[in-house]
Amino acid sequence: MDNFVSLVKEAAGKDPGMCILEDVKMKDYTTFKIGGPVRLMVFPENTDQLEQFIRMCDCYGVERLVIGNGSNLLVSDREHDIAVINMCRMDKVKVDDTIITAEAGAKLSKIAAYAQKSGLSGFEFASGIPGTMGGAVIMNAGAYGGEIKDVVVTVKVMEEGRAVKSYNNNECDFRYRHSKFDENDIVLSAAIRLKHEEPEKIRSRMEELAARRREKQPIAMPSAGSTFKRPERGYAAALIEESGLKGFAIGGAKVSEKHSGFIVNTGGASFDDVLSLIDYVKKTVFNKTGVVLSPEVKIIR
Repeated sequence: MDNFVSLVKEAAGKDPGMCILEDVKMKDYTTFKIGGPVRLMVFPENTDQLEQFIRMCDCYGVERLVIGNGSNLLVSDREHDIAVINMCRMDKVKVDDTIITAEAGAKLSKIAAYAQKSGLSGFEFASGIPGTMGGAVIMNAGAYGGEIKDVVVTVKVMEEGRAVKSYNNNECDFRYRHSKFDENDIVLSAAIRLKHEEPEKIRSRMEELAARRREKQPIAMPSAGSTFKRPERGYAAALIEESGLKGFAIGGAKVSEKHSGFIVNTGGASFDDVLSLIDYVKKTVFNKTGVVLSPEVKIIR
């Protein structure tokens, strides 16, 4: 790993736009505020830098993890001998009539703001989701009746082997919290199609959704959003509450008293605290209701 880090630093020295950080704590880059140190984090600002870094990882056999806003991650507290690719600097957004093209690192809130100012409706549902376009495409993120699959036209992806391909909506295999893309694929950008509407009407809907979030969700506390996927029968939050788990805690991890579908970090929660609570909730809900809950959060051990 030392030779690999030296190689990356040398490459960064030749390219002032290539930002790297050493010995980074993942808890500073996840909304759960949990995660141990990683040896190297790279912040590419274009596809060329990204491809160059991946080529170096492949050459040295270094495992890599791609992140956006870290809003759907639960990362182990151990030391991780991996390289993290943080896509936050690849965040350009372009508007062309009713089509918005956004790079993978663009936050959904930023894209929604562009849409609102441009008088384009259809992306309001995503305005409060604390993720980026790349992660949203991979998991077909959604809220308040809307999903990414409803607006995506095309997705540009760097696949294993560094080949860049484009897929139309039908080819993405979008389903509930699912797409065809996996950990070997890196979403580079996506184009979405919206529809014209008065900016003030769009703003009003966004403000209404934001108020509902503040009222119903524990947005002031560190979490990874909804912890569990919606089961085939019922809703995760209702099943958890019916099982008497609202407010139940293990260590610093707690089932939110505001919304039972969220596990929150009350301060100093460890990876093991959250994982133990997830397992306890799953077992308790199954024993009481017969329903199997599946985590929506991506777990990095």
